[in-house]
Amino acid sequence: MLSFEHQFATLPEPLWMACQPTPVSQPTLIVFNQRLAETLGFETGLKSKPDDATLAQWFSGNQLPPGAEPRALGYAGHQFGNFVPQLGDGRALLLGEVVDQNGIRRDVQLKGSGRTPFSRGGDGRSPLGPVLREYLVSEFMAAMGVPTTRALAAVSTGERVVRQLPEPGAVFTRVASSHIRVGTFQFAAVRRDEAALKALADHVIERHYPEAASADDPYLALLEAVVARQAMLVARWMSLGFIHGVMNTDNCSIAGETIDYGPCAFMEQFDPQKVYSSIDQGKRYAFDNQPAIAQWNLARFAETLLPLMREEGDTVVELATDIIRRFGPLFDAEQHRLHADKLGLAADSDQAVTLMEMLESQMHQGRMDMTATFDALTHYASTSSETHKEALLALTTQPKELAAWLDKWQAVQVASQDSERLAAMRRANPVVIPRNHRIQEVIDAAYEGDFAPFHSLLAAVTQPFDESAEARRLAAPATENEQVLRTFCGT
Repeated sequence: MLSFEHQFATLPEPLWMACQPTPVSQPTLIVFNQRLAETLGFETGLKSKPDDATLAQWFSGNQLPPGAEPRALGYAGHQFGNFVPQLGDGRALLLGEVVDQNGIRRDVQLKGSGRTPFSRGGDGRSPLGPVLREYLVSEFMAAMGVPTTRALAAVSTGERVVRQLPEPGAVFTRVASSHIRVGTFQFAAVRRDEAALKALADHVIERHYPEAASADDPYLALLEAVVARQAMLVARWMSLGFIHGVMNTDNCSIAGETIDYGPCAFMEQFDPQKVYSSIDQGKRYAFDNQPAIAQWNLARFAETLLPLMREEGDTVVELATDIIRRFGPLFDAEQHRLHADKLGLAADSDQAVTLMEMLESQMHQGRMDMTATFDALTHYASTSSETHKEALLALTTQPKELAAWLDKWQAVQVASQDSERLAAMRRANPVVIPRNHRIQEVIDAAYEGDFAPFHSLLAAVTQPFDESAEARRLAAPATENEQVLRTFCGT
C-alpha cells in the first residue's frame, strides 16, 4: 500500500486545513495507472492486489487509503491579473506524500472529492469531462518528457454535477512533486505572517532545491532556481504548441511542473495568438504570451520573498529584479536547443532560430497544422524522398513559399545529418498528440457510458511516436466539422 507521510502538515495553519472527502453514491473505477502506482511503491507489502471495487472506494474518497490524512491547501492568486487573497483547494484534498522508488517525495491528491473550507460556495465536485482531459493531457506530457503532474486514477461517482447542464461526476487522483504554487507564497505574504512565509520557503528549499540552503542568501537562490525551472518548462510547452489556458499565479508550480490542466489544448493550425480558453477574452494567456506571463508570475513570487532576503531596500529589489530578468536568456537558450532538435540541426547551430522563425511564419500564413508539419518534416529529413516532400507541401496553402524554405533548411540540415540528430528530431516531434476534437469524442462517448475510446486514445498518446494505422488515425488533424475552438474550466 502507499506509505503516506505528512511533511506539509508540519507547516502552520492556514497553509492547510484538515477536511474529510464527501462520499459519493456509486464509485466505479474508470482507469488506474498501474505503472505509476508501482513507482510509488503501491503494492509493496500487500498480500494481494486490491480489486477495482477497493480502488474505487479509495480513490473516490469513500474510504481513505490506510495512512491518508486529508487536508485542503490554502493559496491566493492573481486570476487574469486580478489579485484574490484567498483561493485554496475548493475541491481537492491532499491525502499525503509518498517517497517513491527513486527517493523523490510526491504528493497524492484527490480532485473533485467534495467541499472544503476553501470552496467559497462551490460544490467541490468535478464533471467527468475535465477529469478525462487532465488524465490524457498530463500522461501525454509525461510521455514527452515535459515536467508535469501525473494521473494515478479516475473514478466515476454515479452522481450528477451541475455546471451549464447536469453532467456525470468523477474524482481524479493527481500525483505531483508538490502542490505548492506561487499563490501559496502569496497566501502567506498577504497575511504578513513572516513566520509562516519563512517556514514555507524553508520547506520548499529542503524538498525541491536543497542546493539553495548553502547559498549566501538561500531565498535569493530559491528564486533563481524557480526562475530557471519555469523558463525550461514554458520553452517545452511552446515546442509542442501547448496552450495552458489559465496561467494564473495559483496555477504556477514552484516545483516547475505543469499543473492544473483546465481549458488547455494543443495548437493545431499555427497561430501565435491562439487562445482556446472560453474565459480568456483579452487573450492574456495566448500561445505567444506564455513566456512573458510566466516571467510576470515569477515577479509576483519574488515580491513575496523580499522580506526573507538578506539585503534590504533598493539593493534587494535590484538583486531580485536581476534574477527575474534572467528568465528571458534562460528561456531563449532552452528554446534554441528545442528548435535545433525539432529541425534536425546540430545543437549549436546558428541557423536554428532563424529557420524556425521562418517556418513559423510559413505555418501561420499557409494555415498549417503544427504537429503534422513537424511530423512530415521528420519523415522528409530521414528519407529526402519526393513522396515525403510532396506530403509536407500538401499541408500548406502556399507550397511555393514552403518549398523555398525547405531549400534553405535542407542546406543546413544535410550538413549535420546523422543517426543521432535524426533520433533527436523524432523525439522532439510526436506523431500523436491529444487533439482537442479527439478528447471531445472521448468525453462524448464517456457521457454515454462508453469508455473504450478513452482507453484507445490514452494508449496512443502515451506512445506518442507510434506509427501504427490506429495511431495515424488518431493523429489526423480535425476536419472543418470536427474542430473544437473553445475549452472550458471544470470548476
